[in-house]
Amino acid sequence: MKQSTDLLQGTLDLLILKSLALASMHGWGIAERIQQVSKDALQIGQGSLYPALHRLEYKGWIKADWGVSENNRRAKFYSLTRAGKKQLQAEMEDWNRLTNAIALVLERV
Repeated sequence: MKQSTDLLQGTLDLLILKSLALASMHGWGIAERIQQVSKDALQIGQGSLYPALHRLEYKGWIKADWGVSENNRRAKFYSLTRAGKKQLQAEMEDWNRLTNAIALVLERV
């Protein structure tokens, strides 16, 4: 049985932005990429992914354009905006600060 890992609040946004940093992708492709890169440790369900994509689009960090997927279906392809690239950098810096602080606490406990 596969076990999914619960994500810290805000982490999904970071994972989506990072996934889109290399290339535009449709929603299913983003979920697959996160799952593959995490070696199946992270599995993002549609009920979490699509609201997050809409939220990021509303914030202006990603944009969506219609295109054709690998299986010849019409799909929305998401890509980072200039603001999204800046947000990704800021969130990466925040993530590094957070994980370093947690590591310090775990080493001392």
